[in-house]
Amino acid sequence: MAENIFLFVPNLIGYGRIVLALVSFYYMRTDYVTATWCYLLSGFLDAIDGHAARYLNQGTKFGAMLDQLTDRCATMCLLVTLSVFYPDYMFWFQLSMSLDIASHWLHLHCSTMQGRTSHKFIDTSGNPILRTYYTSRPFLFFMCAGNELFYSMLYLLYFDDGPPVFGLIGMFELLAYVTAPIALAKSAISLVHLVVAARNMGIIDLAEREAGAASKKN
Repeated sequence: MAENIFLFVPNLIGYGRIVLALVSFYYMRTDYVTATWCYLLSGFLDAIDGHAARYLNQGTKFGAMLDQLTDRCATMCLLVTLSVFYPDYMFWFQLSMSLDIASHWLHLHCSTMQGRTSHKFIDTSGNPILRTYYTSRPFLFFMCAGNELFYSMLYLLYFDDGPPVFGLIGMFELLAYVTAPIALAKSAISLVHLVVAARNMGIIDLAEREAGAASKKN
């Protein structure tokens, strides 16, 4: 009997992530406590489903794509909310959204065209920044968590400064300052993503054109 990959444990966790994200989106304007907990829990489960996939040998291309889409859509919807809360900074939130989605889409599409089994596979001859980003799990987690934490703190700051730290600054504001450089660095990595993927796509185009020209001669 054929396996039903849609019912694999990691994918079931993925569906749960989507439900939590939708609940978070629904409450973002009215209940920041519920919205924040659901959003962060959805993000935390991203790490859990990866461990489950490896432990149960249930890794699938569908699951990887599901994770990728959930991550991108969740961050995008949070940035949409921040654009409403902080309209003076709307352009920068729009730029962050566009860069995040465009870089990941082009990189994933290019990897698929090159026949790679995962968009996270980087050749040793590839870009050293992306190689580190995708081969070091602690570094990848640090960058993604820091980026999400930064935007989450901006969201919370709209409602409250958070509990005071040493009586000088609210915890949400402090965490926003601490994680801001991480968010900027991740945007820079996304830009590198975009440039490298565009160059790789150009290489694929040239190879196909050369193959086409050679077949015509023959």
